[in-house]
Order: sequence, then C-alpha cells, then structure tokens
Amino acid sequence: MRSQPPVSRLELQESANFILTNRIPRLFSSWFMGKISKIKYPWFAQPALWVWRKCADLSLHEAQKQQFNSIHDCFTRALKPGARPVAENALGTSPCDGILGAHGLVENGCLLQVKGFPYAIEELLVDPDLAMKYHGHRYVTIRITASMYHRMHSPLDGVVDQVDYIHGDTWNVNPVALKRVEKLFCKNERAVLSGKTVQGESFAIVPVAAILVAGIRLHCTGRVFDQNDRGPQRVRTHTPIKKGEELGWFEHGSTIVLLVPPSWKIVPDLEEGSRLLMGQALFE
Repeated sequence: MRSQPPVSRLELQESANFILTNRIPRLFSSWFMGKISKIKYPWFAQPALWVWRKCADLSLHEAQKQQFNSIHDCFTRALKPGARPVAENALGTSPCDGILGAHGLVENGCLLQVKGFPYAIEELLVDPDLAMKYHGHRYVTIRITASMYHRMHSPLDGVVDQVDYIHGDTWNVNPVALKRVEKLFCKNERAVLSGKTVQGESFAIVPVAAILVAGIRLHCTGRVFDQNDRGPQRVRTHTPIKKGEELGWFEHGSTIVLLVPPSWKIVPDLEEGSRLLMGQALFE
C-alpha cells in the first residue's frame, strides 16, 4: 500500500489558520483588528511586529523605511524605488506580489476557485450587464499572503471607467479555505475596477478582501472601502492607468482576480503555485 506523503509545515499552518480564523466572529474580528493595527505606540507596535516576523516569512529589507509606528503602517508599506522593475514590453504584468492560483477562460459563465469549485462571473461582479462583458475572457487569480507587499498596481495600460464596491463577509482565503468554502470570492468584501485597455478591450481588476483588517484603498476613488460601507456602491470615474502604476492597497493579505481579453496568454513558464512579483511579465 502506497504511503501518504508527509504533511509539510506550511500545510499544517494553513490548516490551523483556517480553523482559527473561521471559528471566530469574522466581521467583528476584522473590525477589532483594524483598530488594534492602527495603535501608534512604539511599545505596542515593535513587539507586535517582532512576533509577526517570528511567526511568518516577513521580510522588510525592500521596504522604503525600516521603522513602523503601527502594524497597519507595516501592512501597507511602500518599497524602495526600483525594488520592483516593471516589464514594460509585456502585454500585461502582475499587479502585486503573490502566488498564482486558478486561471483559464471564463466558460459557460464560470471561473474556477480551485479544481472542482466553480463560481459564476455574475455572482462575483453582481451586475449582470457588466458580467456579460467577460464571458469568454481569461481570468487569473493571485493570492497575497499576510507577510507580502500589500500594494496593488496596474497590470496594463488603459482607463478605469468605474469602481463597484460590494459589501460582504471576510472569510480566510488561504488554500484550505478555497477547497472547503464554495463561492468564497463571491461571499467576501470586494471591489471591481472595470474599464478598457488601450486596444479598446474590456478588463476588470477585482481585489477581494479577507479576514482581519478587511479594507481596500483605491486611489481613483480617493477613499478606503471597508466594513462600515454598505454595498453595492458604484463610483464613476475616468482614470487613465499605466503598467506598474500604484492603484491602492489592501489593509491585509488577500486575493486579486484579473479578467483580461481571451487572446492574452499567460507567460509559458508560469503555473499554479508560481511566486509572482509585482511588475513581472504575466501575459504575452
């Protein structure tokens, strides 16, 4: 009888993370952690960041500054200039640091969360007319872990025409949760930035928030969307964007779902589980 491969430390951590974060009141915990993370006292922030670095793969050597006056200040840190070169010649680039997840074409109006877990494009975007634009489009899922760089950048050249904020839950979005909670991205708080590429084709960038400090800052709206907002809300805009330009940031780690034209192909050497850096070539 074939023996099962040993469970890795990361898999154990992810399972424990899922159990702990989904057995507590998620919305209250996110609100409470949001308050704690913004406490601006060195006697609190420095020990908290020390514990964070011990418990997670938190590397700050690329950060623009090395001293932080709050946990939130560290979550939303900027990087040193030039730390993330942008592949200008690529058709599209990674909007963030992250881990490449499920990707493919939107078929029969559905995307995959993970293998065997489909969800409807209409449930993700909520607006049926908007959702129809992306049938047959290519989708890419990128997960940002808690210790990664949390700012999001434009993956392409184009114009954002509108932003839809959708109020929702704050489920954990780690791999264990994705295999257990159906339609997870359709349940969580999220925003939809939709518009046209410079070639005139439709695209959408969907940042999905998660448990603990759920919230999404978007520069084109001039505000942070969080659990105090009730959605859906729509903000009309006409904001030109360029590859690598900062769009905003997450208040904590989560996920970005990209919807791009079907002719855009993922760079061949990338596969599910690949580590991505903001600005690296993603589409050709």
